[in-house]
Amino acid sequence: MSRPIHALIDLTALEHNLSVVRRHTPRSRVMVVIKADAYGHGLLRAAEAFKSADGFAMLELDAAIRLREAGYRQPILLIEGFFSISELALFERYQFGTVIHHSEQLEMLPVYRRAGGLDVFLKLNTGMNRLGFTPEQFPAALESLKSNPAVGQITLMTHFACADEPNGGREVARQLQCFNAATAGCNLSRSLANSAAILRYPETHADWVRPGIMLYGASPFSDTTASELDLCPAMTVSSRIIAVQNLRSGDGIGYGHIFHADRPMRVGIVAGGYADGYPRHASIGTPVLVNGRRTRILGRVSMDMLHVDLSGIESADVGSPVTLWGKGMPIDEVAQSASTISYELLCSLAPRIRIET
Repeated sequence: MSRPIHALIDLTALEHNLSVVRRHTPRSRVMVVIKADAYGHGLLRAAEAFKSADGFAMLELDAAIRLREAGYRQPILLIEGFFSISELALFERYQFGTVIHHSEQLEMLPVYRRAGGLDVFLKLNTGMNRLGFTPEQFPAALESLKSNPAVGQITLMTHFACADEPNGGREVARQLQCFNAATAGCNLSRSLANSAAILRYPETHADWVRPGIMLYGASPFSDTTASELDLCPAMTVSSRIIAVQNLRSGDGIGYGHIFHADRPMRVGIVAGGYADGYPRHASIGTPVLVNGRRTRILGRVSMDMLHVDLSGIESADVGSPVTLWGKGMPIDEVAQSASTISYELLCSLAPRIRIET
């Protein structure tokens, strides 16, 4: 019998969250972001739930090939583009779109032979300072693409640095102004908004939106919960108690004894640890559900197990169900207690975790 820890992926929740995107952006096309194995939810599993999307944004070329060979005909955009001349043959064969964000990519383009076959998202760096051409470099890059017979549709794009911050409006406005100034007079499609901008800054929606984290039922904001945004968790990670310890006052638990009981208490040992993707740095008090009741983790998370407080949960015993995050236990709360973000938890789900739908 396998270890009891597993992840349940709710395809209906994924579909619902895509409908929330569409509700916020009725005049935009939606390019769903399914990089990193669809944020840990499974590439083809998520793609099936998002089959009504207008396009897919990805990072990994091999994953994009899998998606195309699975029969998806929508535009597939590689959001870091191509890294070598040799990859362009695959872009041509599978009709992938590419982000162009530096001059070396422009220099490789002449080897692409299919006239008008390469759709391009030209990236403008408006302040993220990660990828993209500066406003000064942008006109020459755009002209190079326009004059290249291999290039088909051109979409202009940027990425917001602070749309998810509580006071990020000023920086969003500054980046938007920079983008509008640099692209003035260009009669081309535009793509700017990530999840946070979709939800808070409708002026950024433009022709294409690129939702990521909201599709998977987590909030992009620290000051607004997913449920307040009508988002449903798509991944629920559950396990069971595999042992119970009865502590005396003063007893320590786990590696380093960073927690000592201040009274007699019952502690459950859960099959689940950092080798499963649960954050090792989760602090004492990180919330968890046992038998559907909210409690907390205790001590230091180890590779395969963690401790939970069974105080006041008299019915809990070996075999009792535990929800680490998901339905009933918001992943954003767990992430906050572990000084991280929900993105990291979702993407850290270990391959050894059994997946159910």
